[in-house]
Amino acid sequence: MRIISYNVNGIRAAMNKGLIDWLKTDPADVICIQETKAEKDQVNHKLFSDLGYYDYWQSAAKKGYSGVAVFTRIKPDHVVFGNEYACNIDEGRILQLDFGDIRLINAYIPSGTTGDVRQKFKYGWLDDFHCFLENARKKNSKIVLCGDYNIAHKEIDIHDPVRNKTTSGFLPEERVWMDKFFSTGWVDAFRVFHPEPHRYSWWSQRFPGVRLANKGWRIDYINVTENLKKQLVSADIYPDVKHSDHCPVFIEIKT
Repeated sequence: MRIISYNVNGIRAAMNKGLIDWLKTDPADVICIQETKAEKDQVNHKLFSDLGYYDYWQSAAKKGYSGVAVFTRIKPDHVVFGNEYACNIDEGRILQLDFGDIRLINAYIPSGTTGDVRQKFKYGWLDDFHCFLENARKKNSKIVLCGDYNIAHKEIDIHDPVRNKTTSGFLPEERVWMDKFFSTGWVDAFRVFHPEPHRYSWWSQRFPGVRLANKGWRIDYINVTENLKKQLVSADIYPDVKHSDHCPVFIEIKT
């Protein structure tokens, strides 16, 4: 199974930039999308079904905000929209799909960049998310968890760790949460294959030229439970795919 996670920063905008043509190249069996900023009926979703994808959407209550979707050529056995926390229904942040004995969770973790209120919300969301994942693993021992985490975990994951140490997305408390997350039996699939620096998945649009100069952050992840590590075949980041300020991240896994 080939899986991609991709924050498209508005699926309609990404479609206008060639997203459908890229999907025609068959980049993966399952495409997990974050930040759709649209409801399903606002998009010509027949374009996805014409390419052989089943499509599942969890949109935010607020128009043009947040939202996740999954396009898959493998029909899932079961789909769960959201989770037990109401904010993930209201803000469209979680989709869960079962493929045999593997549960795939597509998550869009909140950003705290707009100020203290949302940063506080982010910390609360992360605490709830940790509890949710612990409960999920009691029911599904094999999980692939992907999405935009809005956190660069280590200094190797950000182009300028010194000047960004007080920036949301690289705050000590956020990085400690990532430490705790990985200490409980999750594997960073990309780092299994790529220990090298300067590999990023997001570049700020506020500063011209940063993507060309590769001054980015790695905030998009595909992680697996420890019992799936031996089934990983490959993982990568595709910085040359440019429909968004993010780029796709990829794994291939034996099922």
